[in-house]
Amino acid sequence: MKVNIEIECEPAEARAFLGLPNVEPLNDHLVSEMKRRMDENMSAMKPEELMKNWTSFGMQAQDQFRKLMETAAANAKT
Repeated sequence: MKVNIEIECEPAEARAFLGLPNVEPLNDHLVSEMKRRMDENMSAMKPEELMKNWTSFGMQAQDQFRKLMETAAANAKT
């Protein structure tokens, strides 16, 4: 037997019916805090700063990968 039940209600009504807490104030607070932090750190999003961070990380990653390959090649010979 298959039974389908359709309930039409708003999300707030469903939360109240199921006894779930209203998290709208918490969500509003988190969103406002994220906006504030983004505004404070907007200078880090400049293309020059992004490229500086990415290239410094990229060089380290390339060196680590090269060392890994050298070690693997040396171990394969033995």
